[in-house]
Amino acid sequence: MIRQPNVILGNDKVLVTMGKKGELLGFFYPRRDYAQHVEESLACLQMDNKLMWTNNIEWYSTQHYLEDTNIVITELVHGTGIKVNIRDFTHQKASVMVRKYTISTERDINGTFFYYSNLCVGEMHKKNSAFCDTDTRLLVQYWQNNYIGIMAYPPFQEWQVGKAMDTIWWTNARYDMEDGRLQNNKEDIGYLNTVVGWDLNLKAGQSKEITVFIGASQKRTMLYKMMLELIQEPVDNMLEDSKEDRIRWLSKKNIVKLSVLDDIPETKQQIREAFNRSLLTLDLLNDPIHGSFVAAPEFDHDFEMCGGYGYCWNRDVSEVAVALLNAGYPEYCDMFFRWCKRTQLSDGSWFQRYWLDGNTAPSWGNFAHSTQIDETGATLHVMYTYYLTLKGLQRAEFLESTWITVLTGAEYLMKRTLEGLHEPCLDIWETYDGVFAYTCAAAYAGLKGAAHIARAYSEMGLSSRWLERAELVKSKTIEKMWLKEGYFAKRIADGKLDPTVDASILGTFTPFNMLSPKDLQERKMIYSMMNIIESRLSVNVNGHHGIKRYENDRYIEGNPWIVTTLWLSKAMLTLANSLRSEPGTEAEVSKLVQGSVNYIKWALKGTTSTGMLPEQVDKQKGYPAWAIPLGWSCALMIDNILLLEKLSEKT
Repeated sequence: MIRQPNVILGNDKVLVTMGKKGELLGFFYPRRDYAQHVEESLACLQMDNKLMWTNNIEWYSTQHYLEDTNIVITELVHGTGIKVNIRDFTHQKASVMVRKYTISTERDINGTFFYYSNLCVGEMHKKNSAFCDTDTRLLVQYWQNNYIGIMAYPPFQEWQVGKAMDTIWWTNARYDMEDGRLQNNKEDIGYLNTVVGWDLNLKAGQSKEITVFIGASQKRTMLYKMMLELIQEPVDNMLEDSKEDRIRWLSKKNIVKLSVLDDIPETKQQIREAFNRSLLTLDLLNDPIHGSFVAAPEFDHDFEMCGGYGYCWNRDVSEVAVALLNAGYPEYCDMFFRWCKRTQLSDGSWFQRYWLDGNTAPSWGNFAHSTQIDETGATLHVMYTYYLTLKGLQRAEFLESTWITVLTGAEYLMKRTLEGLHEPCLDIWETYDGVFAYTCAAAYAGLKGAAHIARAYSEMGLSSRWLERAELVKSKTIEKMWLKEGYFAKRIADGKLDPTVDASILGTFTPFNMLSPKDLQERKMIYSMMNIIESRLSVNVNGHHGIKRYENDRYIEGNPWIVTTLWLSKAMLTLANSLRSEPGTEAEVSKLVQGSVNYIKWALKGTTSTGMLPEQVDKQKGYPAWAIPLGWSCALMIDNILLLEKLSEKT
């Protein structure tokens, strides 16, 4: 089942995805990629002999983050005058999600407040066990070394551990709620669901607070210890600690004043908020132990409509790590490169994608022709980018610790670019095979970065050899793939050029710098590419234009992507920054900046109500589409904002 979130939250130990009405869609522990323990988890009111599920269409909802935090506020309003306010956050230190419900009413009500869960602990439905400890009022469901516990304040008054099956419907917790009273069955095994309940009797104008704690542990004893200690801590203290923790983390970021946007203050404020939200999002997608990142929280576990997103791609994370580096968080680069050293294959390359712990993930890149050479090129490129930011002993230590990784990676690129153009492989979109301008540019950048590292390591012969090959890759890419119409072909396949316009050709300029705006001929090529992409890939959505991946794209209806749109915007701003130092370019720089800002505004219109940047925007409805949030989108938003700030510094 496809379950796309509107918001995410978490801490170092858990990652939670939620829908617009506060229903849990995912609860990942102990890693961001595995295991996902929730099928359903939400509140329900039983009133007037009717169940009022809080994710029902009858509730009007609004949802947002508390500014500069990962605390989520969901407001639910029912036509009968009942309101439910939910404050969701994770404990600063413990692997616990806190759900503070405030129920208020405009009329007298008599009923029951239920918290219902259909868990698949350990991503296993059929062999779970569950029990309710009535002495401690702790409800636990478990499978092997995965334990999920539910506790509450005030303690729940009734409970049911039932079978989530229609064949034994009389034990099913969902059906047991209908009369407002539960059977209080203490334990069961199999395909289970559970519910806990409280009497809800309120006069008009009154309110009641119920806080639900959902905790995870790998041992039963540790779960008990954690939950029993937690219940003694004031909820408001937990919330304040969570708030201060994120504000303190954000205080380390590079300040963006964005004076270049002073004449559009509303847009300026929106962009600054997007900067903070993108940073907070990337931190949530990061595995703090291994240093890897998920591309997005998984929402298609069965690969129903895609190959899944809950994995780590070197190419994507290379851009994520550099964005965080430039924003003031170099520690993510350091951790990621340690992960890269450990996951590099024996031939010097990197696999299509990985689990966060470094094991190879489900893949269709198991052969030389189906690998993605750009993964290796991108990794070496950002290693050199990071190396340039280091000084003194730190630079020397990084050089020593990564030299073998760089050496084997560069030699892999040498083997795959014997004729200049790379050998046939899979493209960046994991759809087509052949030879690609983007992949050639990645190989160029990887070899060039490796060559500079080799020179610093006093390996002059290797440096010259790799640099020579990089220049051959560049010259052959331009010679063989540049079309007279003024852009790079999408690919070479079976000896033929495919003239389809593909936004990924921007990679020849940014991030891989194969084309330089300092060279007048190459500058013309950059302009020409951007113009072709704008004219052929532009889609009018939400009052502005987004950019789709390539002509005749059929993936998820061929929507425009945040990634490709912000990629074009980044190219404009990179070019604007380059032209800034040249006299007589003021008008052109202004035009480039205005164009880029329009694309950024389009991206901001395509977010969820909580500011989550998706992968795509639905071309018909203008809604966020597919992977939500996407780390790559966040990285490019950060890149764009930092480039705007760079322009601001020069004004």
